[in-house]
Amino acid sequence: MPHSTILRSTVALVTGASSGIGQATARRLAAEGATVVLVARRQDRINTLAKEIAERDGHAVALAADLTDPAAAAGVVGAAVAQLGRLDMLVNAAGVMLLGDAIGAPLPEWQQMVDINVKGLLYITKAALPHLVDAATTHPRQVADVVNISSIAGRFAIPNAAVYNATKFGVTAATESWRQEFARRNVRFSVVEPGLVETELMGHQQAAVQERMTARFADVEQLHPDDIAEAVAYIVTSPRRRAVAEIVIRPTDQV
Repeated sequence: MPHSTILRSTVALVTGASSGIGQATARRLAAEGATVVLVARRQDRINTLAKEIAERDGHAVALAADLTDPAAAAGVVGAAVAQLGRLDMLVNAAGVMLLGDAIGAPLPEWQQMVDINVKGLLYITKAALPHLVDAATTHPRQVADVVNISSIAGRFAIPNAAVYNATKFGVTAATESWRQEFARRNVRFSVVEPGLVETELMGHQQAAVQERMTARFADVEQLHPDDIAEAVAYIVTSPRRRAVAEIVIRPTDQV
């Protein structure tokens, strides 16, 4: 059962909802009373999550889409609004991290990071913006939210991660530009920049990269996806007067 009603009668669209931060955020926003639109490529996983949320007396709709296709991104926003009548929040949690030395890195990995981390986020945000502006003027909350999940890699460049750094720096920069553009229209833009989080991202790495990362951070207690979901919930449940532009959250042990 939802433990809060603060987001009752609102609709939140969460990308990357099939696992990790996106999945945890969808659960948390549903618990806060929002109807959650679950977006990911893996239909089976978001169907399972939608069923789980319903069993807890929450409300969720599962819409599979490949957000690297601009038509698909626009289509999923359109479908959500057509079914639910509005859109109050967008959480961009879909992303991929593929690290490795630049010379040996497969070019398709670089393209994949740009396509998912940047283009997909741009496409769905573009489609959502008119509905968010409308929600900010018609809902009693008088505010709408976009929360972009970036990374501490969007603040500090590290070796063997040039393209990942570039995509996350881009997300952070775009978020701040949009924040300024839409502040007077009551659409809040926020960026959350986590450090190490226990998600599937590490499993996407080449074996050699996984080994190096595991050894480097062996003594670090990683964040849980729920830690990031809590930060997102703090942002979107804040009163209209309070806009949280940026949250950096690291494991206590991570230097």
